[in-house]
Amino acid sequence: MEAATAATAAMVWFRKGLRVHDNPALDAGRRASARLYPVFVLDPRYLRPDPAAASPGSARAGVARVRFLLESLADLDARLRRLGSRLLLLRARDDVADTVCAALKDWNIGKLCFESDTEPYALARDKKVTDFAMASGIEVFTPVSHTLFDPAEIIKKNGGRPPLTYQSFVSIAGEPPEPVMEEYSELPRVGDTGEYELLPVPTVDELGYGDISQEEIPPFRGGETEALRRMKESLQNKEWVAKFEKPKGDPSAFLKPATTALSPYLKFGCLSSRHFYQCIQVVYRSVKNHTKPPVSLTGQLLWRDFFYTVSYGTPNFDRMKGNKICKQIPWSESEELFVAWRDGQTGYPWIDAIMIQLRKWGWMHHLARHSVACFLTRGDMVSLQSI
Repeated sequence: MEAATAATAAMVWFRKGLRVHDNPALDAGRRASARLYPVFVLDPRYLRPDPAAASPGSARAGVARVRFLLESLADLDARLRRLGSRLLLLRARDDVADTVCAALKDWNIGKLCFESDTEPYALARDKKVTDFAMASGIEVFTPVSHTLFDPAEIIKKNGGRPPLTYQSFVSIAGEPPEPVMEEYSELPRVGDTGEYELLPVPTVDELGYGDISQEEIPPFRGGETEALRRMKESLQNKEWVAKFEKPKGDPSAFLKPATTALSPYLKFGCLSSRHFYQCIQVVYRSVKNHTKPPVSLTGQLLWRDFFYTVSYGTPNFDRMKGNKICKQIPWSESEELFVAWRDGQTGYPWIDAIMIQLRKWGWMHHLARHSVACFLTRGDMVSLQSI
């Protein structure tokens, strides 16, 4: 393999930020090196087939979500190729961190750039990679770009505790940083990968999920290209943007959802929340009046950041036990009723329609989400449990 130095080889490790625009990690890698390794690692934790799963897919991701991810990776690869680069797709046998560390060593990487993540699994994974890199003399750059703000900074400003109300969060946060929107026509060439097997983006079929021929293809195609197109289309209607007011909106709108439907693109990082926020501000400046947070369109992005901040700063946020801000409720449990709710078989048409839509599309309107959640936890499902 061609010898490399710390000044000439950088790795950009893609995870959530599956985009080229407003990607500080990619921008830093581009500036730091003459050779660039844009990497994504297929994680068996999320992608390993599970025959016991409730629907085709893995234990943690249904077919709709997996398909969206694969489409996003294919689009990212296409956009990188237009800049003279490509996506280096690796498959982890078990531990993603081990795969990344091995590549750092084998490719003689001098700088590692990846987007900061706040989820417990990601924090443990990233610490392992960062510890290895620092022990190996590799510079590490981990910018915050999945959210408008850095959750750690918000918590620090609040005396070391996450703000537990939306208004307190907004008063602390202020205005988000500007997105990194410098356009460039090329990226550094991809370095020599030696004997590594570089995979094409697999299809859903190739992941081994069995017969998915009857699964509906969702109307949301993954990828940055589609994300930017949908955002532009949504913001063209300036009157709609100015008057957007949650919770108003028709959750039963089918062919044309009553919201932007950009949430999956934000979740996978195909669309930058900061870029989206700034584009909304441009619309606001062109109209006389517009709604304000918490009900406005920017208010919804702030709600998203509020959630990330509270979850990051609250131990055991993903569960009831050991979670100090969660009510401890003596739930009655019925596997039969839960399965009926999950599979859209409760006999309540509105609830069943939403859950079927979620399974087939991987998306639902926010009011529909409230409906099925309340039905499960404190609505008629609770009454059914006592029958």
